[in-house]
Amino acid sequence: MNDNSGWQFVDTNILVYAHDISAGDKCIRAKELINELWNSGRGSISIQVLQEFYVTVVQKAARPMQPQMAAKIISDLSTWRLHVPDVSNVLEAIDIQQRNRLSFWDALIICSAKKLGCVVLLTEDLNSGQLYEGIKAQNPFA
Repeated sequence: MNDNSGWQFVDTNILVYAHDISAGDKCIRAKELINELWNSGRGSISIQVLQEFYVTVVQKAARPMQPQMAAKIISDLSTWRLHVPDVSNVLEAIDIQQRNRLSFWDALIICSAKKLGCVVLLTEDLNSGQLYEGIKAQNPFA
C-alpha cells in the first residue's frame, strides 16, 4: 500500500477484483490489499459497498458466485469498521456530489469514508491522488 498509515476505505471494485480470478493481475493486487488490511486491522467499508459487492458478484459477474459464498464473504467483511448511512449522510452526499461534480454513489462512498475517519479511499472510480473531502483517492492498480 502506498499510504500505510490510517484507516483505508475499500470501494466495491477492489473487493470484486479480489474475488474474480479472471481479473488477472488486478485480482492478485486486490487480494494483497485485502490481506494487508485484514492483517493491519485498518480496513473500512460501508453497507453500500457490501450491497454493491453482492449484486456484482452474484448477478453481474461473467462467472457468478454462489449467493451463499457471497454471504460468507459479506459476513466476514462486516467485522471491519462499517458505516451504515442514514438520511443525514444522504443529504451530505448530495452536497459532496455538487461540490465535486461526482456521481451520487461515489459521493456517498466519500461520505462514508469521511464518517469513518479514513485517510485513503482505495478505488478505480475517482482521480487517483486527488483529495475529496480530505480523503486521498488511490487507484491501487495505477
